[in-house]
Amino acid sequence: MTETSSPRVRIAPSPTGDPHVGTAYMALFNLAFARKNGGRFVLRIEDTDRARYVADSEQQIFDSLRWAGLPWDEGPDVGGPYAPYRQSERLDTYRPYVDRLLEEGHAYRCWCSAERLAQMRAEQQASKQSVTGYDRLCYGMTREERAKLPGFTETPVVRMLIPDDVPLHFDDLVRGPVSAPRPDDQVILKADGFPTYHLAVVVDDHLMGITHVVRGEEWISSTPKHLLLYRWLGFAEPRFAHMPLLRNTDKSKISKRKNPAARLLWFREQGYLPEALVNFLQLLGYPPADDASEIATLDEFIAHFDWARVNTVGPVFDLDKLNWLNGHYIRALTPAELAERIVTHLRFTGEWADPDAGDVALLTAATPLIQERLGLLSEALPKLAFLFTPDADLVVADDARAQLKPEASGVLDAAIAALADVEPWSRETIEATLRASLVEGLGVKPRLAFAPVRVGVTGSRVSPPLFESMELLGRESSLTRLRALRASL
Repeated sequence: MTETSSPRVRIAPSPTGDPHVGTAYMALFNLAFARKNGGRFVLRIEDTDRARYVADSEQQIFDSLRWAGLPWDEGPDVGGPYAPYRQSERLDTYRPYVDRLLEEGHAYRCWCSAERLAQMRAEQQASKQSVTGYDRLCYGMTREERAKLPGFTETPVVRMLIPDDVPLHFDDLVRGPVSAPRPDDQVILKADGFPTYHLAVVVDDHLMGITHVVRGEEWISSTPKHLLLYRWLGFAEPRFAHMPLLRNTDKSKISKRKNPAARLLWFREQGYLPEALVNFLQLLGYPPADDASEIATLDEFIAHFDWARVNTVGPVFDLDKLNWLNGHYIRALTPAELAERIVTHLRFTGEWADPDAGDVALLTAATPLIQERLGLLSEALPKLAFLFTPDADLVVADDARAQLKPEASGVLDAAIAALADVEPWSRETIEATLRASLVEGLGVKPRLAFAPVRVGVTGSRVSPPLFESMELLGRESSLTRLRALRASL
């Protein structure tokens, strides 16, 4: 199997909390490679860590990846020829392989208690041993022999017996020849009967026909264990591609504990467009050629995908670049498309769980006023909040009131009088009328003339274009608000 002949690739997230942005990062590169070469992209749920299992995490994984536009061909929710795609539903699959490894002398049972293992590790660290790991106390013992020694527990785990000739070198599609450290005797079956990741991933990848394993570089150290299991069990070895890890600005690995942006849902909550996020993730692991644009759609990325161009240096998660990309994609939408995205975002966040048709129509009409200034979908409603606020509830911000000049009262009196009979109530006639009555009639500079009107209508110093905003707000509301501000001065 070459790396370009109908590859089968997978991602295998664990449902242990909010999906990590790294899940989308790995999904992107797996998907691109599969699509470029006519292969299949599999989503498998690795839920054998029952202590950390979170009930709704699996659905969040599905929803987040679909939102990002990274679809899979096979998985728990869509089925496929190698179902089931949840490890917890495959437990009967793993036990025969464990038994085989035990019978052939590649594994052994270990009855050491957690307390005994903790003491062993503490002693190894205290003595500053160059090689640490399980000391093989249980190797070669029967249950009865081990029970006579301290630190015994009734239910054993099963460990690999790492040989002296463990393969520590392998060829990586991204990094070329790679050397990994020698592993210790890894647990492959836990006391609760669940396999560990290391056994389950090898068995599942083999049975599901996975030809290429694309994963983060933190798994390089585990590859020798996996290669041993492939060889012991007589499985064909896949090709490996270890991607660089996403990093914080301090170069530490990006994690949900240190950086909210490590949560994939965070990007949707903040109002990023999925195509901007996917473009950003491309750039992190796959810098463009010298003469190429940083703007690239998923289809363009797939068309030019090549492992040789993947960056091996851990990319820094630069949100400034993402914000720039998001602004670009926002401005590439039509106003109607952008309005639809905004409404969808507001429904997702719960700010507009069930908006009425009038509010949607008003937001759609107002979207062109903010599109050039919008950085995130979440900024839309705050910028347009004055349009959806009842006149009596509009609050003039303190900073907006403070910047009003002494002539604001006269300006407001003139504006109210001039606007009362304007026909038709349109941006053009509103602007012409206010310029004639305030700038020309009162001799006030435009900035000083329109500032009190803006504050009265929107409650803010800064707002979408004033005259277009007043047209949308309507004559009655505009005049009511101007009169209210005038009365408060």
